Amino acid sequence: MSKPNIGFIGLGLMGAAMVNRLLDQGYSVTLMANRSRPNVDAAVARGATEVSTARDVAAASDIVMLCMDTSASVEGRMRGQDGVIAGLQSNAVVIDFGTSLPASTRALGAEVAQAGGDYLDAPLGRTPAHALDGLLNIMAAGDKAAFDKVKPVLDDLGENVFHLGALGAGHTIKLINNFFGMTVANAMAEAFAMADVAEVDRASLYNVMSAGPLHSGMMDFVKAYGVDGDPSMLAFAIKNAAKDVGYYSQMAKDAGVASQIAPGPLGAMTAAVAEGHGDDMVSQMVDFYAGKFSDTAT
Repeated sequence: MSKPNIGFIGLGLMGAAMVNRLLDQGYSVTLMANRSRPNVDAAVARGATEVSTARDVAAASDIVMLCMDTSASVEGRMRGQDGVIAGLQSNAVVIDFGTSLPASTRALGAEVAQAGGDYLDAPLGRTPAHALDGLLNIMAAGDKAAFDKVKPVLDDLGENVFHLGALGAGHTIKLINNFFGMTVANAMAEAFAMADVAEVDRASLYNVMSAGPLHSGMMDFVKAYGVDGDPSMLAFAIKNAAKDVGYYSQMAKDAGVASQIAPGPLGAMTAAVAEGHGDDMVSQMVDFYAGKFSDTAT
C-alpha cells in the first residue's frame, strides 16, 4: 500500500526532527518556510518539496501536520485565502502537534469539517532526539475513524500513541500535564533558593527530599542545575513554560473556573521573561528565585 503524502508546517527543533523521521521512513513531504530557513533547506536537500503557502501544502497532501508555537500561529496558517483550509483536499486529515488552546482547536475542527476534512489535536511528549528515532509520545484526540486512518503514520513517529477522546482532549491533557510539571519545577527551584536563605546546603536538601515520596523526575531535572549546574536536563525554555501555564489558566477560564495554583508559577515565569530570561531553561528559575530573595534581604 502506498504511503500518504504528508504536508508539514513548522520546522523548529521538534518539527525538523519529525520531518527527518518521515523522510527516513520513505514519505513524500511537502513543506513551507515558516521561521527556520536552515531546517527547510536541509529537508529539501533530503528530498522534501518546498511550496510558498500553507494552501499549497494542503493541496499536495493527504495529511497536513502543524508543529507550531502558539494557537495564534496555528490559526494564522489554517485560515485565510492562503491557509490550509483553503487548499484542503477532500477527506484530508489535519494534525496539530503543538500545544494549543482547546477552544481554538475545537473551532478550527469545525472549520476543517465544513471544508470536508478532519482535524486532530496530537500534542507531543519527549524530545527532538526521540522524534528522530520515532519514539515520541503522541496524545491524539478527535474523530476515531480519522485517527485510525492516520495511526500507521503516527506509529512511525511515536512509540506511545494514545487516542484520548473527542477533539481537544489531547490539548487539554497536555496543558494539565504541563501545568503540573511546571508547578513542581518552580516549587523545587524556590526550595533550592530558600535553602540558600536559610544557609542550608542545596545538595543536603535534595538528598533528604529525594529519599521520600516527593522524589520525581522533575525534581531531578531541577537539581541538575540547582546543585550540579547543568540546565540541559530540562530542555524547556521559561518562555515556553509560561505560555503553556498561561494556556492552562485560559482553559480554566473558558470552563468557567479559576485555577487556584497556576498564578504562582505563572507570575514568576512571566516576570522572569520580562526580565530577559525567557530563553533560559526552566531549571534556571532557581536563579530567579534566589535573586528575588537577595533583593528582599537587601
